[in-house]
Amino acid sequence: MTNVQLKAYKVSRINFNNAVQSTVHLNLNNKVSHNVKYTDGAVCEATLCIEVLDKNHPDVLSITVEVKGIFDIKRGVEKEFVHVDTFKELFPLAKALVTTVTANAGIKPIIVQNIDIEEQEIYRFDMKGAEEENS
Repeated sequence: MTNVQLKAYKVSRINFNNAVQSTVHLNLNNKVSHNVKYTDGAVCEATLCIEVLDKNHPDVLSITVEVKGIFDIKRGVEKEFVHVDTFKELFPLAKALVTTVTANAGIKPIIVQNIDIEEQEIYRFDMKGAEEENS
């Protein structure tokens, strides 16, 4: 059972550049970023961004999709589990958008490979407020 419940989501950004010629061989690179902002209550906002671009010619083909979601969090759940679960909820939405946009752009659809977030390194930065630092 998941530790979060998706209450709402929106696509906050789509950037697409398509200057692909039929003779161009593409060497695509994917970048995925994910960030979670917590409130004082049991709610968080997660942002997931997928960027796909040609390694050698990013001006030829690039697409960036950013999706934001609002989640309710079960009480007492550690942030690492919230991070993983919000990723699992938002990644398929962003992935589908990349495929849909490219499929409708007259090029071969780009299908972003699935990511097993639980097998990835997660970097966590807790930002302390000025009051906490001076204590």
